[in-house]
Amino acid sequence: MSKFAALQERLGYTFRDESLLRLALTHPSVAHESPGNTQHNQRLEFLGDAVLGLVLTRELYDRFPGLGEGPLTKARAQLVNRRTLAAEARRLGLGENLIVSRGEEASGGRQRQSALADAYEALLGAVFIDGGYDAAREFILRSLSGVLGTLTEIPNLDNPKGELQEFLQATSPDAPQYEMTCASGPDHDREFECAVFHGGIELGRGRGKSKKEAESQAALRALSQLRNKATDAEADPAGEGDAGVEGQPQKGTRGARNE
Repeated sequence: MSKFAALQERLGYTFRDESLLRLALTHPSVAHESPGNTQHNQRLEFLGDAVLGLVLTRELYDRFPGLGEGPLTKARAQLVNRRTLAAEARRLGLGENLIVSRGEEASGGRQRQSALADAYEALLGAVFIDGGYDAAREFILRSLSGVLGTLTEIPNLDNPKGELQEFLQATSPDAPQYEMTCASGPDHDREFECAVFHGGIELGRGRGKSKKEAESQAALRALSQLRNKATDAEADPAGEGDAGVEGQPQKGTRGARNE
């Protein structure tokens, strides 16, 4: 019997190529302790993040035909976050099936929120490669039905600039600063790009048909990044994360993971 038979039963999906599932469950820490070019799940995670974003974007597009790009982007940014993905990974039992290094095991990495969220996205990438887009879409909508099933209206996200300022004021009296970085296109169809800074650090960039829209998109991107980092910090207060993996970049957040 397959080592992952029970897991695949919980997933409701049986892999034709089970090596993809194993790869999705292989934490990057394994590469640190194993000689040679040991593969791990970060590439699949990258792919799964994009698949998740596409599926959620289409779902929102179909559910809310009267909404434009801005509100849909805002809804996607908050609909599913790393906490949600990690919770779903726990429900599916990914943690107990993760393949981790001895050091990661000893530090409790198997149940670390960042590791679980990453494994969930890697799993989506694996399903996409193994079964195609339709299989991945069906899995995502079934898996996240609890989140999506109650979504009947877009959350109130009309003021991302105000939300960002409120978020930052919890730790600093300084207001965020917006700067237009470029403008392109003919006069009748201009597109603007703006960046938002706080304490001299760029927090996010956004584009739009007006400076106001570009600033709002930048604020939205900054909010998504900051909230994901705050969530990761709560789950990993010691700051260990994947730091034990030599040569692996530290990660923040991404796309549809709205969080």
